[in-house]
Amino acid sequence: MSRGAVQITTSTFAVGNDALLDRIREAGLEVRLNPYGRRLTREEALQVFDEDVVGVLAGLEPLDREVLARSSLKVISRVGSGMSNVDQDAAREFGIAVANTPTGPTTAVAELTMAALLSLLREVPAMDRALHGGVWDKRTGGELEGRSVVIVGLGHIGLRVAELCRAFGAQVVGVDPYASDTPAWLPVRALDEALPEAQVVSVHASGHACLLGAAELASMPPGGLVLHAARGGVVDEEALAAALEAGHLAGVWLDVFNHEPYHGPLAGQARVLLTPHVGSYTRESRLKMEVQAVDNLLAALEEARE
Repeated sequence: MSRGAVQITTSTFAVGNDALLDRIREAGLEVRLNPYGRRLTREEALQVFDEDVVGVLAGLEPLDREVLARSSLKVISRVGSGMSNVDQDAAREFGIAVANTPTGPTTAVAELTMAALLSLLREVPAMDRALHGGVWDKRTGGELEGRSVVIVGLGHIGLRVAELCRAFGAQVVGVDPYASDTPAWLPVRALDEALPEAQVVSVHASGHACLLGAAELASMPPGGLVLHAARGGVVDEEALAAALEAGHLAGVWLDVFNHEPYHGPLAGQARVLLTPHVGSYTRESRLKMEVQAVDNLLAALEEARE
């Protein structure tokens, strides 16, 4: 007899790994896959969590108070680290257990951030495009060693990026008003104190509040780089485009956007590197997150039955 259904809202969950789905079924639960093949809208979230759905393996769809109130959920298990899409106060009020996988994407996102940073410093994308077009365009880039790098957000990912930048010989400063137990080698400053010295800013903060707008970008030294792998809205995309057009910034990488898929003003600019929100998309990272998420889901459902 089915003990209820588990709705999977992440569109790529367990691709090529049926064993994870079998674990859920063996626990007496029906498996329902994402019916849209993409992130659910709020309206779609209101529809998929019918009375049979007791658990969700969640992506970044909005799980606000109304969505939760109209559901029969007992467990929200996020496949990822960010929790800003979940109304946790409402979840507590309705007795819904909430879990995430904070360490799963750390290596993948940090390594992609470093790849983007080094590519921008050496102008790899521009030279690649030129050579594919038959143009031998040798460019003189820059080195990471000795540069001032500001890491905004010192969670698992931000700290790992800081460690990697330090290994390259960069001068690393952290920004996070909630940081604790940071390593002795990593000074922590307020954002307005750190930005005037920042040749590189790498954003890994949680939440959706805008931290880098026009004023903050203007306070950076000319020729700086901005890397954004946090959440859409944390960096003002229009301000980034304006700073690039004015020549104040030398380059930008974004993996997250206000609206996805992205079709905004940064697309097509030569000094912009864009990736389609794939920070955690390595085989290793996805497997770690999915296994942890299923473990969290089944443990919480078992506890709820006791």
